[in-house]
Amino acid sequence: MKYQAAKKILKKSLKYSVLFLIGLFGCMCVIDLGTSYLVRDKVYTDINTLPKRQYVIVLGTAKYYPSGSMNLYYKYRLNAAQLVFTHSKADYFLMSGDNKTAYYNEPRVMGRDLRAKGVPEKFILKDYAGYSTLDSIMRADKVFNLPPFTIISQRFHCERALLIAKFHDIDAICFVATYPEKHYQVRLREFIARSMMVLRLITGTEPSTLLNVEKK
Repeated sequence: MKYQAAKKILKKSLKYSVLFLIGLFGCMCVIDLGTSYLVRDKVYTDINTLPKRQYVIVLGTAKYYPSGSMNLYYKYRLNAAQLVFTHSKADYFLMSGDNKTAYYNEPRVMGRDLRAKGVPEKFILKDYAGYSTLDSIMRADKVFNLPPFTIISQRFHCERALLIAKFHDIDAICFVATYPEKHYQVRLREFIARSMMVLRLITGTEPSTLLNVEKK
């Protein structure tokens, strides 16, 4: 008798668990598609139609993978920044990334490589506390006090950054960097990251710091 009761409870628990997971996946799909839809008019893929804005934010990432191979996301973001500069679509470039230790400094590396692409040092700014996408976007507004700006990253990342900006009434557009082929695992991470983003926005998550952080 006890065995039958336990079996019945287990079946019911499994049923509700499956329904919960299906519902959760459905919500994540809605968030993923909704993010793209809500910012669709802020995304530019053609440099000729991109409006000029005084400032650009280049969202940071590591230059190399742990294996030592070049990170194409990094390469293509800097290529996009160079294109914006050569077409006179911006005056200043804010390199926003992680600098949690003295041995890992995304803004410094990005700034150095952008200089090598022909952008003078006086036009390059650095945010050493862009620890997350939310940090980068909100610090551009609250710490650097930027006027309406352009974001540079791959489309999936741009859309998430734009939704953060939209939620906080920050005027931003995006110029899309080339997306590396066959990097499906990154798109899967983005699918999850968008749901986490919505959770953080709803709960009022603030940037890690609003101080003017110097490099380590």
